[in-house]
Amino acid sequence: MVRRGLIVSLMVLMGVGLGVGMSACTQESQNQISRSIQNWTGTNGVVEVYAGEKVVRRFIQVDKLSTAYGTSDGQARPYRFGYGVLDENLNFVKDPEEKKVYFELGEYTAQYIFFESPR
Repeated sequence: MVRRGLIVSLMVLMGVGLGVGMSACTQESQNQISRSIQNWTGTNGVVEVYAGEKVVRRFIQVDKLSTAYGTSDGQARPYRFGYGVLDENLNFVKDPEEKKVYFELGEYTAQYIFFESPR
């Protein structure tokens, strides 16, 4: 019984320690940790690119969007990239003629959103 109480106490202390450690991190560090956990678990994301209020491109089955970093200076680049199926007819379904592609979303790209697939 004492051993079980000790294990529970240790788990609570670890949880508190993790919470304190996370609160000491900057928001960007917390976001990077969150993304690494999400990347590990995987997602079934959708990226929609808008021109005004109209969807002009949709990528489905996107695992993640990544920030590009310079190889020599390590600085973040002004674009995101990923891999997904180009949903040409915008029906949220991978049709036989639709293929997985690499895509980049630059700083000057029209508005885009990334969300988990509703299906």
